[in-house]
Amino acid sequence: MNFFSYFNRIFHGHPSASKLFVISSLSSGVLIAYADSPSEGGKSVVELNQKVPQKKRVVVLGTGWAGTSFLKDLDISSYDVQVVSPRNYFAFTPLLPSVTCGTVEARSIVEPVRNIIKKRNGIINFWEAECLKIDQANGMVFCRSTIDENLAGNNEFSLQYDYLVIAIGAQVNTFNTSGVLEHCHFLKEVEDAQRIRRTVIDCFEKAVLPGLTEEERKTNLHFVVVGGGPTGIEFAAELHDFVHEDLVKIYPSVKDLVKITMIQSGDHILNSFDERISSFAEQKFQRDGIQVLTGHRVVSVSDRLINMRNKATGNDDSIPHGMVVWSTGVGTRPVVKDFMEQVGQGNRRVLATDEWLRVKGCENVYALGDCATVDQKKIMEDISEIFKAADKDNSGTLTIEEFQDVIEDVIIRYPQVELYLKNKHLFDVADLLKDTDGNDRLEVDIEGFKLALSHVDTQTKSLPATAQVAAQQGAYLSRCFNIWEKCKDNPEGPRKFRSGGRHEFRPFRYRHLGQFAPLGGEQAAAELPGDWVSIGHSTQWLWYSVYASKQVSWRTRFLVIGDWSRRYIFGRDSSRI
Repeated sequence: MNFFSYFNRIFHGHPSASKLFVISSLSSGVLIAYADSPSEGGKSVVELNQKVPQKKRVVVLGTGWAGTSFLKDLDISSYDVQVVSPRNYFAFTPLLPSVTCGTVEARSIVEPVRNIIKKRNGIINFWEAECLKIDQANGMVFCRSTIDENLAGNNEFSLQYDYLVIAIGAQVNTFNTSGVLEHCHFLKEVEDAQRIRRTVIDCFEKAVLPGLTEEERKTNLHFVVVGGGPTGIEFAAELHDFVHEDLVKIYPSVKDLVKITMIQSGDHILNSFDERISSFAEQKFQRDGIQVLTGHRVVSVSDRLINMRNKATGNDDSIPHGMVVWSTGVGTRPVVKDFMEQVGQGNRRVLATDEWLRVKGCENVYALGDCATVDQKKIMEDISEIFKAADKDNSGTLTIEEFQDVIEDVIIRYPQVELYLKNKHLFDVADLLKDTDGNDRLEVDIEGFKLALSHVDTQTKSLPATAQVAAQQGAYLSRCFNIWEKCKDNPEGPRKFRSGGRHEFRPFRYRHLGQFAPLGGEQAAAELPGDWVSIGHSTQWLWYSVYASKQVSWRTRFLVIGDWSRRYIFGRDSSRI
């Protein structure tokens, strides 16, 4: 009573002024306002239950590289953020091959999601569940908890969204090969790496049992890796080191029976790398005794045999195996396939987004990482509009000066232009308008303009399904969300050649920071920015430095470095845990 008497004296002591007293409840979102101002009859006006404007809800599906990068940089004071993922941790997936052989422990490369989000100034709600369906028409996602069903409560729930960020990654692509799901190991998740580690030890333990023939021991100790990409190569190298540095010491009776075979459908392993790296890797594997079968396609897999076909001769062959690791690329998850049907992309293999990572056919849904691909717009689709925008005097021809007025927007909107210039060793954009003899032209008409840019779209490239791409996409999208209100009034993007005006944001631009391929024996290969190639022991130490620095927290950074140190001193752990 004293509280209200005090404010009553203040209000009525100043009758000539308009006064406003506000009591708000942040938890319920209710605002109660008391207003006292001169009005007809001297009556005061009281407004109750006036709602505070609610934040837009952002639902994020997935806690992988893309989802975590988005959450780490998002200004959560502006949004109501809800996160759904079947895993309550982020995993540093590039080190999964090291987990398979005990070089690094599984818990050293994972960081609980709740540890990550609690460091933010604000509230992020996390739900450990799997997204079963996306209802685009009604703006809802339907989820089911992955927690033990014996616990009390309903496992299924739904969430409404204003904006949806799909970052659930991809699943292993088996190419519908018979027996792969039943008899092969994969290397996509932490649980996969742990399962492989147990199987490797099982193969050795079974091989040393009494009563087995030598052929049976060889079969159990034949490890086959399908897929010659970075993941398959790194696992084969890790397994080779594990066998020859640790296991042969504790299983000496079978040390000469171990065999590692790599099957690659292409002509070379690591075919996405520089040719020098691919050649070095093949030579090193040959020296290490790892058999590399290029030009072979797996036809089927059984519990003891893997059947393959030589693409050059057409001949079929079978080899026995103790364990098969399948690492041949990624495919679309069922929930994303269902969503693609809803938005008119049912005939595509991968969910397509525009250059701003917005799903094509949706205004409020974004897709990041392995689950989507950026569908880069072709410059030839807009070539007439670009010409009209540049031809300010409507003369029907373009001068060099007119072309240079729009070229900055063209390069931002169509990154393939810059790639084309580098590929053709052209130092100035104006060089595109030179005639076939390389002579400068004062002006060009529409046909000459089309001819000058006709080959630019050949440099359009799809982004690789890597952690580096996903992390950059997450950081880009969070920045767009953070500056959205500002860019509505002051757009920063390139001009819209068809409709006029400017795009709110610059389109996503991937910056390739290099890639590594550890090859075992404390040697690695790397492609670095500027077309630099590095191979050898020094590159392995560079790999250690980069991967340690890229850890998501200081906790995992110390754990990973500690595991590497432990392995140097004590070797790898061979217990079946």
